[in-house]
Order: sequence, then structure tokens, then C-alpha cells
Amino acid sequence: MLTLGWPDGNSFIPVSYSLLSAAEDKNLICGGKQYDGRSLAGRRRLQSRRKATDVMVELIHSAQHAGITAKYVLFDSWFSAPKTILELKKQGHLDTIAMMKKSKTKYRYQGEKLNVKEIYCRSRKRRGRSRYLLSVLVEIEKDGESIPAKLVFVRNKSNRKEWLVLVSTDVSISEEEIIRIYGKRWDIEVFFKACKSYLRLVTEYRGISYDAMGAHVAIVFTRYMMLSVAQRENEDDKTICELCYCLMDEMEDITFSRSMCIIIDALIDTVMEYFHITEAQLEEFTASFVQRLPKYMQDALERRETAA
Repeated sequence: MLTLGWPDGNSFIPVSYSLLSAAEDKNLICGGKQYDGRSLAGRRRLQSRRKATDVMVELIHSAQHAGITAKYVLFDSWFSAPKTILELKKQGHLDTIAMMKKSKTKYRYQGEKLNVKEIYCRSRKRRGRSRYLLSVLVEIEKDGESIPAKLVFVRNKSNRKEWLVLVSTDVSISEEEIIRIYGKRWDIEVFFKACKSYLRLVTEYRGISYDAMGAHVAIVFTRYMMLSVAQRENEDDKTICELCYCLMDEMEDITFSRSMCIIIDALIDTVMEYFHITEAQLEEFTASFVQRLPKYMQDALERRETAA
């Protein structure tokens, strides 16, 4: 059961799914019956016999055509092939944040084609208790096409001696942001657990009719969506309309860019007071400090300066 979902950090909504089957007729339990490929039943059966990576891209494109928007596609290492990542970027205009396999797949790094193990061994790691061990920029290539990507190596919490690697085709965001966003993928694991343990996905229907199985899955997903909406209304304070509007009014009083300017001004005043540096040294210090900020903070400061 290949499932596409939409999380926002608070709620998870199942958007689409496909019940995959065998590609060859001899491996089908109820094979032999022909369906018109133009009908919904025929299209579902044809889709079920294609590769999971191809079906995943089809489900995402269908969701986009239905008006469902997203900025990133999150998935685990099962789908993280260069072909899939390039297809999402090229056709769907979507950036990928995913777990990578420790395979022999090679990426262009510093003029060479290396796999993730070779990149990890050749690069200098970060010291201390950083959230990540290493971050590098690479090129993902396939069939003459390539896109830039950022690889972020993190410690494996299950085994501290091992490491995992995340990939992001949005190279402008920070490593911490990549780790935070990928953490939202866990919502789909919670969704699967809830469907199996509480919504009787496995036990309620035991037939072998493909159409009946599809209908049963749709009913279970509908149950989950109703529970998800109820949970959001009961637990998310943003659903309290008056409170939400009050918070929005409060936030308008001091914008993010203005907050950054206040912090930087306070920092400069403190440096001048305690270290008595020259104007030239102060400008150099300020430029170096801003350069070390995440990209979205730099953009906010630039917009503030432009408006001023």
C-alpha cells in the first residue's frame, strides 16, 4: 500500500494511495480478467503493476493537479534514487528532502564521482556535540541531467557508531532546517500504526477482490481524516478564531526582520563598549557575522535595508 500524505507538523492527512501488485500475470492471485484501460478500474490495475518509484511520482503529480500544494517531498531511502529526485524537480518543481542509501550510487563532489561512503571518509567532520557530522554540496546526475544538492550526515540515534545521510535539493536552507523538516516524515509512520492498530486496516476485510480492498482502504483513510480534523480542532490553539486573530495582530507589531535588526544593533553596541574596536574592524565583524547567519535571516535583513 503506497501512500501519499500531507503533514504540517500538527496534522497528517492521507492524500492518495495505490495498492501495488505483481508485474507478471503468473504472480497474480486473480489474474486473467481484462479491464478497459480507459476505465477507473483499468487505470488502477495498470498503475498497480508499475514500479513503486514511478507510481510515487504519479501520485504526487495527481495531488498537484487536484490543487494540493507543497514545497518539499519527504521520503525514506527506498525511493531516494537520482532518477526520482530529478523527476520531481524537473516535472513537479518540488524540492526533495530524503534519507539516502549507503549504496554505490555516485554523486559529483569536488570534480570526482563518489558514493556517500567515499564522501564521508574523505571529508573533515565537525567537532563537538553538533546536530550533524558533515555537510557537503554535490551534483546529482542522471542521463545527462544534473541538479545541485546538499548532503547532511547525522549520527544514528540507534547506533552512535553509525551515521545516516539526508539529501536536500534546496541548498539554500540550513542543515538544522533540513533535519527539522525531515522529522515531519515520522507522521506517516504514526498514521500507519494508527490505521493498523485502531482503525482495523488489516483485520476488517479479508477478501481478495482488488476493488473491495481499494474501497476498504478508502473507508479507513476517511476515518483517520475525521479523527485528524477533530484532533486539530480540539488541540491546536490556532483553530480558536478570535485567539488566532489576536496573535496575528500582536505579531504585526514587530516583524521578524525588525527583530533581527534589534538583535544586531544590540550586539554591535556591546562589541563597541567592551572591545573598543575601530569602525573598519566593526564593519568587518558585522559582515562576517551576517554571512554566518542562515540564508532566510540574511534575506530578511536585506529586505529590511532595502525598505529603509
